[in-house]
Amino acid sequence: MSSEHVRQLKPFVSVFLVISTLFTIVFLKMEERRMSYVVLKNTREFKKNKEMKKQKEIQLAKLTRPQLVENVAMKNQTLKRATQAQIIHLNPSVSLSYLNNKEGRL
Repeated sequence: MSSEHVRQLKPFVSVFLVISTLFTIVFLKMEERRMSYVVLKNTREFKKNKEMKKQKEIQLAKLTRPQLVENVAMKNQTLKRATQAQIIHLNPSVSLSYLNNKEGRL
């Protein structure tokens, strides 16, 4: 290639570089915008799931109230309320000595 030929191509190469740089910048901006929308969508979904988790925890707490569990056990499972004679009160020192004796036998 002669220097005259190269001189004629320089403006086209220059314009091509400017246009390709601008297209690259536009593409990167579009990608940035797309990623922002993805982050926004994921943030909304996370908040929705977090709120749903809170509601489920509240619902679980309501369903496992001791009174409700006791009522269900008495109605559906024929559980009877413990009488005073059936309740055994353990002294902590007696419990510890029992555990120490039990561990000694193992």
